[in-house]
Amino acid sequence: MKDKKTVLIVDDDPDYMFQIGMQVESFGFNVIKAEGRKEGEEILNKIKPDLCIFDLMMETQDSGFILAYKCKQMYPDVPIIIATAVTTETGMVFKVETHEDKSWIKADRLLEKGIRKDQLEREINILLKI
Repeated sequence: MKDKKTVLIVDDDPDYMFQIGMQVESFGFNVIKAEGRKEGEEILNKIKPDLCIFDLMMETQDSGFILAYKCKQMYPDVPIIIATAVTTETGMVFKVETHEDKSWIKADRLLEKGIRKDQLEREINILLKI
């Protein structure tokens, strides 16, 4: 049985945040939501979540990268998933497979939005070692 862990979700799309929040809650986690990078930073200054899911493009095109960087500075052991539609929207492709990738992208996973519920649960469980 899982301890009730907390997942912080930061996304400027309220529909996507609602959907992903419901899924994460159905996995047995507490969910805290923020509607952008600034609100996400305010929450991170108050609590240490067990895992974070950040959108990439919010106030700016790199908001998720900036938020991930700041989170890792405060809490280096907190796993971060960046869920994004950047490839679909811009054609740009990011990966966090090599040490070089991870040196500037402070995320543990980069997932393309539209992720299946079972895949999301599997990725969260892997990152939290459940």
